[in-house]
Formats: sequence, structure tokens, C-alpha cells
Amino acid sequence: MSFPKIKSIKTPIQFLSHYFDENQTWRNGNDDIEVLVELIRLVRPKKIKENESIDLQGILVFLQENECCRINLGRFVQEILKNKKFNKILSDAAILQDVDFMFEVKKRIFAKLLPYQPQKDTLEFILNQVFYLASDAIWIKNIPFSQLEEVFAILEFDSIYDSTKPNSSLSEILIAMTLLNQRISGRGMETDVIKMVPEFDNYESPFVALEKELTLIQDRIRNSEIYFIHSDDLSYRQVLVLHKQCVEFVSKAFHNSSKYGISLRVNQNLLKIRQQLERLKVLIPLLIVENENDKKKNGIILALQLIKYNCYKNNVRKFIAESTQLISYEITQHTAKTGEHYITESREQYFKMFKTAIGGGLIVGILCVIKVMLGKLDTSYFGHAFTYSLNYAFGFIAIYLLGFTLATKQPAMTASALIKALEEGNKKQGKNNEKYGSFAVLFARVFRSQFIAFVGNVIMAFPVSLLGIWLIDTVFDYNITAASWKKLLVDISPIHSLAIFHAAIAGIFLFLSGIISGSVANRDKHSEVYFRIQEHPFLKRTLGKTRTLKLSRLYETKWAGIISNFWFGVFMGSTASIGMFLGLDLDIRHITFASGNLALGLYGANYVVSNSMLFWGIFGVGVIGLVNFTVSFGLSLGLAFRSRAIPLLELRYVVVSIWKHFKSKPMSFFFPTEPKEPALLMDKGVSPMLKK
Repeated sequence: MSFPKIKSIKTPIQFLSHYFDENQTWRNGNDDIEVLVELIRLVRPKKIKENESIDLQGILVFLQENECCRINLGRFVQEILKNKKFNKILSDAAILQDVDFMFEVKKRIFAKLLPYQPQKDTLEFILNQVFYLASDAIWIKNIPFSQLEEVFAILEFDSIYDSTKPNSSLSEILIAMTLLNQRISGRGMETDVIKMVPEFDNYESPFVALEKELTLIQDRIRNSEIYFIHSDDLSYRQVLVLHKQCVEFVSKAFHNSSKYGISLRVNQNLLKIRQQLERLKVLIPLLIVENENDKKKNGIILALQLIKYNCYKNNVRKFIAESTQLISYEITQHTAKTGEHYITESREQYFKMFKTAIGGGLIVGILCVIKVMLGKLDTSYFGHAFTYSLNYAFGFIAIYLLGFTLATKQPAMTASALIKALEEGNKKQGKNNEKYGSFAVLFARVFRSQFIAFVGNVIMAFPVSLLGIWLIDTVFDYNITAASWKKLLVDISPIHSLAIFHAAIAGIFLFLSGIISGSVANRDKHSEVYFRIQEHPFLKRTLGKTRTLKLSRLYETKWAGIISNFWFGVFMGSTASIGMFLGLDLDIRHITFASGNLALGLYGANYVVSNSMLFWGIFGVGVIGLVNFTVSFGLSLGLAFRSRAIPLLELRYVVVSIWKHFKSKPMSFFFPTEPKEPALLMDKGVSPMLKK
């Protein structure tokens, strides 16, 4: 084969004229695949768009007018495809292969960089070489079906219903269906899967019934002289009914996740069963033939599906999206329920939030003083990270258990509650302006709840920190910030330091703490931890049934929050030490701690600071709080949108409605000015109508 000649050819017609004329130049090369690769490269559009039609009419006309090229091209393609196995593409490609999430992600990423190459006697090897771009499935799909039928006729492809001998097309389809059927049946009978759908306990498994019925059809096709069935076949109709029941089983299992919780492993098992059922849904109709045209049509559909599955088999983005949607939904369900407690409606609730925020500020003020003292320890980076983390963790847990409020913990929770309200608004099918208007009113209540919590935290953390450092100075005659006051003030200035970046890091940690809380609650629910504690024989004998029940309820209501706050403390306490170890300027800035550090810095300087430094310190506290809120709330809002499959385009309408509400009632974003609206009351996710 002359490779320089290949590179000089610019169009598919020139290529066909050169390689498939009477000289049959394609036979002179050592690698037939290379010829097909180059032909597809010339046909492939340079810019591939999702809905742009691909016209092959010029190539088709040329082949119709040039009999020699047409015959030789048909021989060439048929020789390449002859007896090529493809059942693994149908049974495996683009289907989850491992329930270990991280292993599957790593495997797909590695396969993208260094693709797995199957044996050369398989169709998968050819498709890997020819249609090696993920976008190939898009432009192939956009070729008009009528033109694909012409290609089928011009190349004189045999019907897939001519034989069921080994390596025949129909045999490969039947083998793939058998593999899928057996895998679905086996995985559907696993204990963790069955546990998700107790409603099916007294019935025969639809997976086993589907396997039996499909096996009967396959045996009939293999042993008859007609290698297909008709749509009015009773067995075929029974298969459709059983397939629908299997799909309903999986859907019910996913739906029950809110009741029983779900682990990532069970989620992956159910996802794999669903993908295999969807694959069967595509393959089963290929057994149906009503007329001769169906034979050609089904052959083309099979070819398109093979290319599509092979192109998407290493798709990482789709895999992560499918695998994490339900888990993120369950996590945000928990944070939504928690977040409802952070949304104030009445003046009584508003000022109660203020009081709990003052309590949170009190503890943070103490933590600020302790952190400065811990900073004077002569220890390693790890030692500082350890002591700082414990300081933060125990402080945050104390705030949580005492019922106090840390303002920046709220956005990660309230975002999910807002999306839950928007989701309920979508179900009501009301006018968009009414739906988004109601959402804007709820957002105003969320915002003012955040505002008063910020105020309570800040105005308490400042004097408590000041009091603490004054007491130490008075009792021990030692100003603990005399040497570090300048750094304390500079670190909260948005123009003299990376305070904004560090505040964003804190916002990410706030978001992650919300994820941890929801994840732990979901895991414990799925593992029935609360019920295990409640019925633990040793605990019931030693503590008694009543106390054991109380312990179980305490664990259910508090444990997820304790773990979340502990890890939030670890994140906050170790970031700076990790940054110093890596030589990076990493740190955290939190509005409440910034307020306390402002007090410590002023005392350390004996209140002698420039007006500029004082201004940027006070201004920095506000900026840090805004960034904390924006990052935490934004990430949580994005996750909540993602988990409920609400398009992000809706954000545009949401923002517009909030702005309109702000212009009409700006004070409602800071104080409870409007009257109660029962339609917007959110008490543990139950609407007022349901309460009645």
C-alpha cells in the first residue's frame, strides 16, 4: 500500500476511484483495516454537531454509476466483517462492569488514554480502529435512514436472519441476550437488592421469569427453519410484560431509597441491572420480523447500536452522572430536612435564631483565643494541624449539641430546602411567574435567616475574644497577640492578603461538611443502625429497653451532625499546616473567626492601628462572610439541582424572580416584614394541606 498516495487523496470519491476500481488497489496492502480507517476519515465531518444531518448522496450516486467500485467495495467490507464476533459489545460495552465506583472510574480513564484492544477476530477490534472517536456515534446517527438503506443495498449485505450458526449475526445477538439475561437474574436475586423492594417478597422474581421466557424464545428460534418471530407471538408479549415488571422492580428499589437508605454498592448494582434491561429492550425487537423490509431495517439498527455502544463504552462523565445522581439526591434530602430548621418565618423564630447565633459566637470567641495559644506551642506542622483540628472540631460539636447556630453552616443546608420547594412547585404545574415568585419569597426568608445569624455570631465573637485576651493579660500579665497582631489584621484584609481565596476554601469545607452529614445519615439508614441499637440484646439487658431506645433516637438525630462537625473542624484546622508543608499559601477564613481575630489583633496592638487597617479589617469581615455564603450556597445549590435533574437554565428565572422581589420588598431580605403565607410553610417537608 502506498501511504503517501493515501495522504494525497482529499475526497471519499477520489479514494474510492483509486482503491476500488478494476485494479483493486486495496488488495495490494498488508492491512485492510487501514484502508477502511482512511475511508471513514474522509467521510467523517470536520465539525460534528448534534443535530446536523450528514449527506452521503454524492458517494451513493458515484457508487451507483460505477459498478466496478461498488462491487469491489462490497467485497472489501464483507471480507473484513465476515465471521466477526460482536456479542461482547452488546452485552458489555457502555454497561457498568464493576460495582466498585472508583475502580470503574479509574478503569475508564485508563482505557481512554490507552484503549483496550480485543482479539483481531472480533468486530470490537475493527470498531476500535475505525470509529475510535467518541463523536463518531453522533455523525453516524445523523445520516438519513434512507441513505443507510441505500448503503445496505449497494454493499449487498446479507440478512442477519439467514442463519443461527456460530459467529453468525443472529447467533451473536442470541448469545448477548443470554448473557444479559443471566446477569440480570443473578444480580436481581442478591440480598441487598431484594431488601430494597420488600413489596415483591411474596411474588416470583420477575427476573427469573424473564430469563425462562426469553430462553424458550431463543431455543425456538435456533431450532426452527424461520429465524425470527412475529409481534403477535404470545411468548413475545409475555416477555414484554415481564420486562416491564423488571423495570418497575428497579424503579421501586430506587424510589424506596428514601425509606431504607442506599449504599453506593447497591446503587451501582441497581444501575447495572437497569442498564442491562435497557440493552435487552433494544435487542428483543431485533427478533421481530413482519416483512422483508424489517430484515434490512433491523440489520441497520443493529449496526448503528454496535457503533454507538462501542463509542460510549469508556464514557466517564455519563458514568459519574448516573452513579452519583441518586446518592446525591438522598444526601440532599437529609440536608433539606435539616435546612428547614434554619429558615425563619415569624419574628419569634427570627429572634430565636439571633439568640442561638449569639451562643455560637460565644463559643467561637473562646475558640479564637485557644487557637492563638495553641499557635505558641513548639511543635511540628502535624502537631499544629492536630491541635487546631481538635480545637475546631470540639468547638463545632459543642455548638451543634447545645443547639447554637454557626451562620456559615446554614447555606449548605438551606440550598437543598430551597430546591425541594422549587421541585414541589414544578409538580403543581402552576404558572412560572407564580412558582418562581413563591420561591423568591422563600429565598428572602432564607437570606434574612442567614443575615441575623451572621449578626449574632459576629457581635458576640468580637467581645468574647476581647474579654478572653484581656483576662489572660490581667491574670498572667501576658498579651498573647503582642507579636502577632499585625498578621491577624492583615490576614482578614481582602486587599493585603488572599482572604477572599481563603474564605472560598472555607466555603468548600462548609459544603463538604453538609455532604458528609447527608452521607452518614443515608448510610446509617440503609444499614439500619438505629434499629440495631434499639434491639441490641446486650444494651437492652444492661441499660434497659427505655434507655436503649433513647440512645437509638439520640444516635439517629445527632450522630450525622456530630461527624459532620468533627470533619469540618479537621478541614479547618489542618489546611494551613498542609499548605505550609506543601509550600502553598493555603488557609481558611471564616466570618465568625475573622470577627474574633479582629478583636485579638486590636488588643495586641493596644488599639493603636491606622484608620486604613481598621477599615479593611472591618470590611474584610463582611467580605469573608459573603464569600463563605456564596461558595457554600452555590455548590450546594448546584448539587441539589443535579440530584433532582432540574436544568440549570432554571437558575435564570430564579435569579430574575429574586431580583424583582428584592426591588419590591427589600426589607424582607433582612427583617420579617411580610405576613405569614401558609402555602410556603415548611415543617419537615409537609405542606399545610397535608397537615389538615
